[in-house]
Amino acid sequence: MLDGALAAAFAAPVRSVIVVIGADAPRVAAATRAFAMREGETQRLRIIHAENHADGMGASLSAAAAALPADAGGVFVFLGDMPRVPHAVLDPLAIAARRAPAAAPVFQGRRGHPVVLGRDLVPRLLALSGDQGARAVLAHLGDQVALVEAPDDGVLFDVDERRDLNR
Repeated sequence: MLDGALAAAFAAPVRSVIVVIGADAPRVAAATRAFAMREGETQRLRIIHAENHADGMGASLSAAAAALPADAGGVFVFLGDMPRVPHAVLDPLAIAARRAPAAAPVFQGRRGHPVVLGRDLVPRLLALSGDQGARAVLAHLGDQVALVEAPDDGVLFDVDERRDLNR
């Protein structure tokens, strides 16, 4: 599952991939490093440990935002439990985010992941806490979020429980 999420993150048009770890940190870090090594991507990988990861997704997103380079033009937000993100949607998302404060993929009218947040939204990521995700950052934008049609439902497919893998 992690390999699928990492493959999408490394396929994105980004300079670096920041992976935030928390629960089971040593195993997740080792698996992440092994993937990056196999793919020849160790130079682009940064692993950050979110000390307060148990507080929820907001803590992880805030840790990632704090690790961004000062000159970052924006940030893709990938989720580790989404292994089927279609790579074909990544460039169009990046292009759309240059013309809007944020961009998100849609499939059959449903908004999915990953989202791309422009530089101006990074301070909002830094302020996240608890179980707030990027949805809290996007909520105030309304129809300013550029929507990009995804080629398949991989932008919606997440694995919350083992039985989800059967889908």
